[in-house]
Amino acid sequence: MKKNLHILALATSVFLSGSALAENKEVVIAYQDMVVPWRYAQETHNLEQKTGYKVTFRKLASGADVIRALASGSVHIGEAGAAPIASGLSQGLNIQLFWILDNINDAEALVVRNGSNVKTLADLNGKRIAVPFVSTSHFHTLLALEHAKVDARGVKIINLRPPEIAAAWERGDIDATFIWDPVLAKVKKTGKTLISSGEIAKQTGTATFDGIVVNKDFAKQNDAFLTELVKLLAATDADYRNNKANWKTDSAQIKAVAKWAEAAEVPASLALYEFPTLQQQASAQWLGGGAAKSLAATAAFLKTQGTIQNVLPDYSAGVNATWVRKAAAQ
Repeated sequence: MKKNLHILALATSVFLSGSALAENKEVVIAYQDMVVPWRYAQETHNLEQKTGYKVTFRKLASGADVIRALASGSVHIGEAGAAPIASGLSQGLNIQLFWILDNINDAEALVVRNGSNVKTLADLNGKRIAVPFVSTSHFHTLLALEHAKVDARGVKIINLRPPEIAAAWERGDIDATFIWDPVLAKVKKTGKTLISSGEIAKQTGTATFDGIVVNKDFAKQNDAFLTELVKLLAATDADYRNNKANWKTDSAQIKAVAKWAEAAEVPASLALYEFPTLQQQASAQWLGGGAAKSLAATAAFLKTQGTIQNVLPDYSAGVNATWVRKAAAQ
């Protein structure tokens, strides 16, 4: 496993000036191949229309890549799972979590290849499992093995990004993967689900989530923009939750998600997630306390794996519900 992601070193790089961005009204947002309602807002350019900002969306291959990009200053806002967020905060990055993109629930799962003779977690001993390191699925892979009393040192855990996992699966190079859509849907066609993140959360009490984080310097200069972004995120999620019948295969919404996430079977994929409401976002379950506790637990576990060196005494400073509360009040 990686001993040092060198994220902290990147943090010393020159950040794009927050004040200059406020004047120029430009923002770079990193996203991944996650299947979420927010993709429809990206397609319709609603954020640009509502804020007047020039918005550049940059697709990156993993949460670790997003955190590194935030550290280098090449992006200002980005999507990442709880594990890379916890890693970044633990290493002193100038970032804050401000939105729960999704409660992962059953949208990430450990799938074993047909014919691998793996029926239980114990059967993974000696097998090759591919996961993106420092991701939510990496965290839950290790947590599932620990909970099942399976020594992770006997399992060949390989660090691959989602596109690389899809290719490795096609070649037959790996026996299993713990991954999300669109790769999850692909591997399910020739494999079976051993356990999902939702099931691991029920067994261990530790859920995983994807969130959106912002560079704090940018946030200080672009408060109104972040409020409008949160309002748009909330509205898009609400439209999906309240009008699922309209989010069907031939709809503009589903076509947009499929395009941006490069995914098939989007309605089935969306159904695996939970998307918290504005009120839930600000509650003790998420940005009001629960997210910080989850980040702390995730960081503690990553440290035991040698992925990070330090665990903060408190992660609440890395979580900011300000813009959720402002959006809810408007």
